[in-house]
Amino acid sequence: MTDTATRHTRLLIIGSGPAGYTAGVYASRAMLEPILVQGIQPGGQLTITTDVENWPGDATVMGPDLMVRMEAHAKEMGCEVISDHIMSLDLSKRPFTAAGDSGTTYTADAVILATGAQAKWLGLPSEEHFKGFGVSACATCDGFFYRGQEIVVVGGGNTAVEEALFLTNFASKVTLIHRRDSLRAEKIMQDRLFKNPKVEVLWNHAIDEVIGGDSPRGVEGVRARHVETGEITEIPCKGFFVAIGHAPATELVKDQLELHNGGYVKVEPGTTRTSIPGVFAAGDLTDHIYRQAVTSAGMGCMAALDAEKWLAEQEGEEVAEAGVYAAPKGDPTATPADAAE
Repeated sequence: MTDTATRHTRLLIIGSGPAGYTAGVYASRAMLEPILVQGIQPGGQLTITTDVENWPGDATVMGPDLMVRMEAHAKEMGCEVISDHIMSLDLSKRPFTAAGDSGTTYTADAVILATGAQAKWLGLPSEEHFKGFGVSACATCDGFFYRGQEIVVVGGGNTAVEEALFLTNFASKVTLIHRRDSLRAEKIMQDRLFKNPKVEVLWNHAIDEVIGGDSPRGVEGVRARHVETGEITEIPCKGFFVAIGHAPATELVKDQLELHNGGYVKVEPGTTRTSIPGVFAAGDLTDHIYRQAVTSAGMGCMAALDAEKWLAEQEGEEVAEAGVYAAPKGDPTATPADAAE
């Protein structure tokens, strides 16, 4: 590998959703000259979201358009945005080292991880066909579009129950489909679900197919199969929400950083600091609760400020170790001995 294939930066940002781009904006304004590596899906999950109606300042905006604007903003501030995918990351020593799919090696004094999370899907061809056209994995993002409609939710944990209950604010009826005969969700949430008159639970069923039309493309129902008898039940709906959990994108760091809550990167409360000094994490990678664009952006801001402070502290220590003394303003003759008195 030639020297030109190695890039060093004070701050490397891995990921390009709201957290990554916001970190890029703030880090650039702090004169850290960050490099941001976008990853396989530049823009993250919002690039597969059509209408976004909960981004402050925009009553409605297309997800891909919002991410194009965020990227342009980061670049305008001075962030170097690179189309590459980090294949491996070594956090065992500083500078940290990341290997890009392009063949470039990135070394960095500090790293912000903003690789996000992905909703878990059922893996059905029909589910893929109707994604964004009635199939969703985010009730708080898309529930508003199904006012007065019938909705189906699949899952049995806290996520599924939370989504089903939230969707009763809009839907005329919510059917929760679970492949077992009991839910895994917390009991208090189950009680709320069972008491809600808009909710019906279909036990011991798995989704076989999402059905709908193509002119225009849209969901019209689902076919559910009884897991024991094989009997098929067709349930009409306009919205189908997959709520079987999220998988944080922690492949790069799962054996290096402390994780919790099913694989999310653990950060110190109120900060973005991870278990390794100089490594910060922001957005859905750390967030198993909110998973919103606006909270991810907020954490991206926090990560850049945390990284700026940490880098300044490191540079201060290096100066001190080198025996360099900064004289107080107005006294160019002062010495370290004077300061000690």
